[in-house]
This record gives sequence, C-alpha cells and structure tokens, in this order.
Amino acid sequence: DSLYSGSEGKTPSEKIARALLEEVLLTIKNEKSAIFIATFSSHIARIKSIVDFAKKLDRKIYFLGRSLKKYVSAAIDVGQCPFKKDVNIVSYKNQLDSALKKISKDRENSLVVCTGHQGEPGSILDRLARKQLPFEFRNHDNVVFSSKTIPVPANIENKEQMDKRLKKTGVRLFDNVHVSGHGGREDLRDLL
Repeated sequence: DSLYSGSEGKTPSEKIARALLEEVLLTIKNEKSAIFIATFSSHIARIKSIVDFAKKLDRKIYFLGRSLKKYVSAAIDVGQCPFKKDVNIVSYKNQLDSALKKISKDRENSLVVCTGHQGEPGSILDRLARKQLPFEFRNHDNVVFSSKTIPVPANIENKEQMDKRLKKTGVRLFDNVHVSGHGGREDLRDLL
C-alpha cells in the first residue's frame, strides 16, 4: 500500500474518525430528522463506531444494501461483528421497500447506514436521491459521508451530481467525516 507514500507524516488513526463521528452524530440537531450515513461497507471498525453512537442516540439501526450485507455477514462468520444483534440488515427489494416505509414513519427514531458514499449508480443513496425508493428526504434530515471520494473522474462526477440532488431536498450534508486507512510516509517508514 503506497497510495499515500508521498504524504509527509502519519495518517491519523481510526480514533480520530471515531471522534469526528461522535462530534457530528451527538451534537447535530436531529430531533424529528432522519440520519443516513454512508461509508465503506468493508470498514467494520467504522461501522461499529456508527452503531455505538446510534445506540447512544437510542435509534433503531438499519443497514441497507447488498455490499453492507456481504461484508457484515463475513465479519459475523469470522467472529468480528460485536454489533450483529443491534442491527437490521436489509438487502432484498421487498425488504428494502418495507424498511424504508417504516423509517419514513419513524425517522426521528431511526439511523440508516447505507451504500452509496461515492455516488455509485444504483446504490441505495443514489436511488434515494433520485426518488426511486419509498422514502423522501425532508428539510433538515442529515446525510453523513463517513468517507472521502476516491479521486477518479467518474466518482467525482457521480458524487457531485448526487450531492446536488440531495441538497435540493434541503438535507444537511456532512462530508469527509473520515480518516484514511492508507498510511503516510512515516507510517510506512515505521512498518518497514
């Protein structure tokens, strides 16, 4: 992994990302508002932090999307998913529609972790932003990107277009609530 080998210094640890998530989730005005969080489906430590804060907010936790189901199921299989009893994992169309209808009626008591942090076409968040699923964002709902856009032209364009659609609904966007998983130059020097 040499992606950030040109970056001076160390990459901040996951403790910093956890603190950023805590700052956003526990200090934003969220009464009567939906909270949606998009992150890397494979980042189980980050997802655990999200679950921890959702429990502090006393919200029912939904995981929406096939890749989330795949990675969380793999974590369960290897005993690395301490939050498996705390979440509702939804991936099939009928389940998804049903869950989103419930979330819509109980938005102030729900927290959704979903796919789509890069604006990927067909992801849950992309389909929500395009109003292709039975949930409509409202003014002051919160959408948190616990990720950074991977800097390739397709991702940048997809994310920008999705952000525009989301902003038209009046949601509050919180972007880059994230630290990289790639080591900087000094991390690599220590590893070597």
